[in-house]
Amino acid sequence: MEQPAGRPPTLLGLPSYLAGHVSRIGHRALVANLARHGLRLPHFAVLTGLHDLGPLSQHELADRLGLNRSHLVGYLDRLEEAGLVSRVRDPGDRRRQQVRLEPPGERLAAELIEGARVGEAADLAVLSTEELATLTDLLRRVLLADDAAADSASVPPAGD
Repeated sequence: MEQPAGRPPTLLGLPSYLAGHVSRIGHRALVANLARHGLRLPHFAVLTGLHDLGPLSQHELADRLGLNRSHLVGYLDRLEEAGLVSRVRDPGDRRRQQVRLEPPGERLAAELIEGARVGEAADLAVLSTEELATLTDLLRRVLLADDAAADSASVPPAGD
């Protein structure tokens, strides 16, 4: 396999190094598009999370996105100021805030998701459809295994 000049072979043999750099390639166009809307990657995660999963409590949204709960509040403040999301008391538990997309947020989320897909298709065009599916599956498996390990580590032992 061809190796770019100047890159150390040891690093090119580390999947985490490669995944990190490929991630940055994929994020370039997305970050630029988000910046045009005054948003960053965590804002995109919140919008797509609510787009895909529907209204969620702030606590659950942070956990599902792997975001720090206190940081999420700041991201939500920005999105709420822009009229993209709203926070309302959860009717099932008045102590919790439920977050939902507003119609402008739905429209923007759909636009940003489509832009991300188009950008990724261009950035990953060197891969065949089958190779891209394999890469996606492998990365998803690693992520889900890490999520499962984190979940099992946070569950108290039986009897506590």
